[in-house]
Amino acid sequence: MRVRVAALGLTAITVLALPACSTNTTEAKPVSPPSTQSKKSAGPGRNAAPLSSAALEERLLDVSDLGAGYARKPERPARHDDVTVLGCPALNGLGGDAAMGGSLDFPRRAKVTFTYGDASDSEVSDELYSDSAGKLSNGTNRIFKAMTGCPKYQVLVGGTTVDIATQKVVSPRVGDERWSQVMTFSAGGRDTVVKQAAVRDGGTLVVVSGSPALVDQYLGKALAKATATR
Repeated sequence: MRVRVAALGLTAITVLALPACSTNTTEAKPVSPPSTQSKKSAGPGRNAAPLSSAALEERLLDVSDLGAGYARKPERPARHDDVTVLGCPALNGLGGDAAMGGSLDFPRRAKVTFTYGDASDSEVSDELYSDSAGKLSNGTNRIFKAMTGCPKYQVLVGGTTVDIATQKVVSPRVGDERWSQVMTFSAGGRDTVVKQAAVRDGGTLVVVSGSPALVDQYLGKALAKATATR
């Protein structure tokens, strides 16, 4: 089956295909843990029309939300590399872009990625989507269910074979719906661990991806900012 590498943190495949570098995880400078309580409002969610991409941009995390040592990573031009998925009938059943995260390609979206220091393995991304609650729920549930339904599978991309292991993990009790998984990408003797946590609050979906410690640290702050009254 041929699919295209899409959104939802699968940039780890590209990282593993690059020349080898250190796999030691750099610890981010501790900051005060953010509250995981989102502010309920009629703003981005419940009975309001979906927010525009421009409005979502204003609700993304910025450097001032993260603290010293973080820098915004420049966005690269969109790339969709053809890959082959092996050993995962659930992903095969989705077909096309959806098999690798494309089901979250909602038209109203915004994304930002940050790095800590010079460590390529200490990144965290904040993605926001806005649509009807039903569309967000169905699309997100479908892709997470498919991906966590295959504990281990492989992808072939750019001449590189990448082994992927997925594990569903407990989500914090915030928002209306929530999903979390940890993915380990292995290639050429190197491993990259990526955590993805998604929370739907009304008609807004927040997806935080990256180093597991950073995702745990900033999910609450990303949700609070995305759902705050404006």
